[in-house]
Amino acid sequence: LAIARPMAPRHALVLLLGVAVMMVVDAQPSPGFFPSKRFRARPFYRDFHSLWGAQHQSSVQGGAGVNIWLDSTSGSGFKSRRSFRSGYFGASIKLQRGYTAGVITAFYLSNSEAHPGFHDEVDMEFLGTTPGQPYTLQTNVYVRGTGDGGPGRVIGREVKFHLNWFDPTADYHHYAILWSPTHIIFYVDDVPIRRYPRRSAATFPQRPMWVYGSIWDASSWATDDGRYKADYRFSPFVARFSGLQLRACAARAPPRCHAPAASGGGKDELSPQQEAAMRWVQRNHMVYNYCFDPNRNHALTPECLLHAHAAPTNDASQQATITNY
Repeated sequence: LAIARPMAPRHALVLLLGVAVMMVVDAQPSPGFFPSKRFRARPFYRDFHSLWGAQHQSSVQGGAGVNIWLDSTSGSGFKSRRSFRSGYFGASIKLQRGYTAGVITAFYLSNSEAHPGFHDEVDMEFLGTTPGQPYTLQTNVYVRGTGDGGPGRVIGREVKFHLNWFDPTADYHHYAILWSPTHIIFYVDDVPIRRYPRRSAATFPQRPMWVYGSIWDASSWATDDGRYKADYRFSPFVARFSGLQLRACAARAPPRCHAPAASGGGKDELSPQQEAAMRWVQRNHMVYNYCFDPNRNHALTPECLLHAHAAPTNDASQQATITNY
């Protein structure tokens, strides 16, 4: 009978120190700049109104936020009262725990009602999941067209991340979009996760857009390409929005109005510290990049052709050095 010998205290200490070092090395780096702390949120109904499913909305936190939900009868959505030509758009969101397959919670910019079938859109979509699996955050940019516009019009620019470096259902986390004349930056808790630069007028949204939030049934594709559907035995599915921030230039604002800076000191570019934090997220949590999808027609996304020398792949580890899509 073999009897395990207790580990020597010194060896145990070395092992613990090694684990601690690995945890520190793999910890989320600080971006060093926190735009969400610079702007004050306003009461929800000062800037937004119900767009659809009003019976599936409730004011919370004394009017500071709103809960919206989906059940077998309807989902729900809200819209900003004004359109904007640029700005910082943020919201603290708490997602539903448990079985949420087929359900999408979204926070996004769009002008689809002003330009139906030929609109611009900048998306942050939280794709529902099954218990034990992480939420997927899908970021997307549409320019003068939609993903369902027929042959030759599938021109979404999706980059996806698994939200598994924190629990998005345990508490509110801050998600934001910075849209300026030069780039679009997506943030999670002030960490930039994706930067989409303007390379040409044809590949960058320039027309005014409104701000939206919604929850809806996308069973046909949201979870594992539609393998798992919405199951209304687990409804209502609730999305909780709070702390909405609009530091933005309205469509008719004077020319001197401009979007907030991307980093400290009023600079429009990300700092090296922010770039490092973004690379960390992409290296560890990015799971899909449209420019490396071999099934996509990259002639429709000319920015991808800048990296035509790179072999198309869905392997996130090979995509990790690509931050500007």
